[in-house]
Amino acid sequence: MPPILLGNSFPLSLIRRAVRIDQRTVAELRQAVGERGCVSFWGHGNTLEAAKTILGFDPTLPSLRPALTLNGDGFPSLNGAVFEEVWVLSPDYREGFRPAIGCEVTPDQIVGWQILRLKFTDL
Repeated sequence: MPPILLGNSFPLSLIRRAVRIDQRTVAELRQAVGERGCVSFWGHGNTLEAAKTILGFDPTLPSLRPALTLNGDGFPSLNGAVFEEVWVLSPDYREGFRPAIGCEVTPDQIVGWQILRLKFTDL
């Protein structure tokens, strides 16, 4: 099976075909990565350290904020690789908190994690 694409968000403007979005658990994400591997497009450095802890591995990229594109069939693509499945791991912050741009987020500011699996399907 091909690797999953992993990031902290996914732009809705890149959904150009049918997609099913399901909530998942940290355990399910770790299992999917363990079985298939992943390619990261992590976009926010301020949550990277906390994400490393929850994931149990480092989603750091070789280059900062790579741009996702779509292939001719409307599937997400990164550096020429095409993906039918994207997992999004985003933090739930304590009430009223919004991180400042470029500021590191400390673990005490994160109260949980939201994990979504986007499965791109036939039109």
